[in-house]
Formats: sequence, C-alpha cells, structure tokens
Amino acid sequence: MVVTGLCFVAVTALVKLLGTRIPAPEQAFLRYLIGLVFLIPMWGAMRRARLTPRLWGLFGLRGLAHSAGVALWFFAMTRIPIAEITAMNYLNPVYVTVLAVVFLGERLAARRILAIAAALVGAFIILRPGFRELDPGHIAMLLTALFFAVSYLLAKILSGEVSASVVVGFLSVTVTIGLAPLALMVWVWPEPWELAMLFLVASFATAGHFTMTLAFAAAPVTVTQPVTFLQLVWSVAIGALFFAEPVDPWVIAGGTLILGAVLFITWREHVLKKRVTPMISETKH
Repeated sequence: MVVTGLCFVAVTALVKLLGTRIPAPEQAFLRYLIGLVFLIPMWGAMRRARLTPRLWGLFGLRGLAHSAGVALWFFAMTRIPIAEITAMNYLNPVYVTVLAVVFLGERLAARRILAIAAALVGAFIILRPGFRELDPGHIAMLLTALFFAVSYLLAKILSGEVSASVVVGFLSVTVTIGLAPLALMVWVWPEPWELAMLFLVASFATAGHFTMTLAFAAAPVTVTQPVTFLQLVWSVAIGALFFAEPVDPWVIAGGTLILGAVLFITWREHVLKKRVTPMISETKH
C-alpha cells in the first residue's frame, strides 16, 4: 500500500507537470488510449465473456460515469494544488456509502451517519466557502468523487457476474471510447515528450492498481487502509518542493478528518463482515 500510494501520487504529479497546453479531456483520453497496451493479457477473457444486454448496459453506464470523473479530475489538476486534489479524493468512499443506501438498500447506523457528517465537515474545512474564492477545480473534484463512486458501485454489481479481468478490461475500453468525442472537440497535437509523460501516467496508474491488489491479498483492510494517509503527506511535500504550492494547514486538517471518517466506516463494515465502502485507492482513475 505504501508503493500504491507513491504510484498514485506520481500520477497526480505527472499530470500537474504536463500543464494546460493539452486540454484536460484530451489528456484523459490519451492516458487511457496508451494504457490499452496493458490490457493485452485480458483480451482473451474479454472475448470469451458472454454478456447479456443488461451487462452491456451496465458496462456502458459505468464507462460514461468513469469518463466524466476522469475528465473532471484532469481538469481539476490544472486548477488547484496537488494536496487539495488528494484530500478531496478521500471523499470517494463516503459518496459510495451514501449511494449504497440510496440504490442498494444498505442501512445506515447512527455511527456511520456521524462519520459521514464528519467527512462533510472535513470537506467544508478544505473548501472554506465564504472565506476564500472557490475555483472551478474544487467543484470539479466534488463531482469527480461522485462519478467515481457511481463507477465503483457499478463495478461491485458487475464483479458478482463476470471475472475481475473482464470488469477492468471493459472499463478501460469504454472510458477510452467515452472520452474520444470530448478529446476530438478540443484536439491539440501532442509533442513527443507529452506522449512520453502520458505513458508514464498510464504505467504508474497500472502499477498502482497491481500493487494495491497485492496489498489486499496480503493484509486485512484495517491494516492497509490507514497507510493511504501517506498519500496526503507526499502530496503536500511534492506540491511544496516541485510546484511552489504553499502548505495549507486547513487542507491537511480537512483531509485528515475525512480520512478518519473513512477509516471508521471501513472498520465498522469490516467488523460486521459486510464491506461496501471501498478502499480509498479502489476508486482511483
């Protein structure tokens, strides 16, 4: 999980380094298009999968939701500091918990309601509306967390009916297709070094998901989840050292509060042996 966190922070830093010359939808599209090379081992399973019209619909819906989340995430990266991106990413599991109540009929005990309220307070601390001007990147991140939560819940449904490789493979294909029209509308021909950077983004993202899978197999949730706090530490350090982003104690405080709430929800569901709330990294792009 330590390596997983480093990989995902590297993804964030590389996208930040790319800058704004290439529009966000195009960056997102190229990241997924290049990343298709990593799906080669999954193609056999994808071809053999027998998908009903219902499953095709679920894959398509997930692709649309994830495409929107990824495009908004790339946009937010060009607008707000890395630490704020990382801290607001912690909202993803909270959204999943709420959506599971609405769409899957999950029950919310009083403790979980309090944890969700605490996470929302953490988001308020980060955003501080009324005390500073909110950037469109902040709104984009709030929507990003919501779209990724929808994608995760659809993945939970799909994973009960088809293999994991099919779920992962079709996500990459549908997101690539979903982002293509957005990318073409704002297309700018990338330079070779920009393509190389996007290849690194795809490589680190794939490596992060692989090491995360190894972590899940090696240790229980209550051990691996707290390690995700290090992502906020590294994000603050990288933002300060390489992008001249000031260390904001409000962002650290808000992110810590959100993470604490997610840890509590995860611990409760682990105790009850009925985990719906994802690991924070599971909802990543």
